[in-house]
Amino acid sequence: MNAEIIAIGSEMLTPWRQDTNSLFVTERLNTLGVSVAFKTIVGDRPKHLVDAIRNAVRRTDVIVVMGGLGPTEDDLTREAAAEALKIEIKRNHDLIAQMYARAAQRRVTMPRNNEKQADVLEGAEILENPKGSAPGQWLDTVYGTHRKLVMLLPGPPSELESMFEAECIPRLQAALPRRFIATRVLKAALIPESQADARIAPIYKQFTDVETTILAHLGDIQINLICGKTAMDMAQARVDALASRIEEELDDFVYSSHGESLEQIVLYYLEMKGATLSVAESCTGGLVAERLTSISGSSRSFYGGAVVYSNELKMEFADVPPSVLERHGAVSKETAEALAEGIRERCDTTLGVGVTGIAGPTGGTEEKPVGLVYISVSDGKTTDVVERRFTGDRSRVRSYAAQTALDMVRRRLM
Repeated sequence: MNAEIIAIGSEMLTPWRQDTNSLFVTERLNTLGVSVAFKTIVGDRPKHLVDAIRNAVRRTDVIVVMGGLGPTEDDLTREAAAEALKIEIKRNHDLIAQMYARAAQRRVTMPRNNEKQADVLEGAEILENPKGSAPGQWLDTVYGTHRKLVMLLPGPPSELESMFEAECIPRLQAALPRRFIATRVLKAALIPESQADARIAPIYKQFTDVETTILAHLGDIQINLICGKTAMDMAQARVDALASRIEEELDDFVYSSHGESLEQIVLYYLEMKGATLSVAESCTGGLVAERLTSISGSSRSFYGGAVVYSNELKMEFADVPPSVLERHGAVSKETAEALAEGIRERCDTTLGVGVTGIAGPTGGTEEKPVGLVYISVSDGKTTDVVERRFTGDRSRVRSYAAQTALDMVRRRLM
């Protein structure tokens, strides 16, 4: 069974506001075995609202409309839903009485335009809103020859979430056939999206009952698997079978089989092996440390380090020999190695990481262009260093460098 979520509000079509309610609703629908097929954001224009709701009821079974239930002139959800569904609106006088009673209890005057919030679609059930003034509406109806479940919910997240949990979930459970959805999230580091898909497409195409989605972001590939069945063990078995095949194909590119971040995995390996880590960062400016310290409990394995942007601090904080800087320069294989070795010794950790490069957009030369980065990992016995040439703007170069550093630590610890 498929659903569509419609977020209403012209403010969400600007750069300053974002629809976050749909994430919550999607997660809750998925637990009931309902897949979200469409998400629509529509402004406060009557024709657009009517078209959006009409399209939704034509192509999906469950329709969740969020926002536009207030008392103002641009709150048009009720009217648009009535027109799209070809049903009437009736003003509920019991609701109006409750509104006036609530206002009197609070010793405030209720504006007359609040009465608009008592307009109810014919045949709809009223959904209580203990956290706000706008009641929601639940409509179990037939459109054409198909049953449709339509929910009109308020836009403020606190109101929507409590209403969906208390009012919509029980109704959905009673109305929907029992279905279970199993999911898995695999993550792989530093493999191009096209290469990953070329390798795993022949595998996931065999699993026609599992929906596979690949997302790529700055050196990170996320493979989402989702399967719906009448029993959870059946759905989970299919998802797990596909996940196992993908992990086997991508091998050590895969660092997470249940959605963990790369920094979580690095810290897991460090703690499992009783190892510790320190970092000396130049061009990344502390990004590696920031990612590690974003995880609670990271101090058990990550001791810290230094942002060594200047040559003086490379020498003072990471004990980089002056001769290395003079002979090879700050951006060099030799300096990255010295950073990793020096910070490891200064912090007395199992592993040390050194990162140095040219993030741009200035500072590059023909010999050492923007995007050139050297990353090193040392354990005191063996020091590995890689040279990478990342493309893109300053932020992208820095992000790729931090991702590469963390992945080198992961691979060393494996």
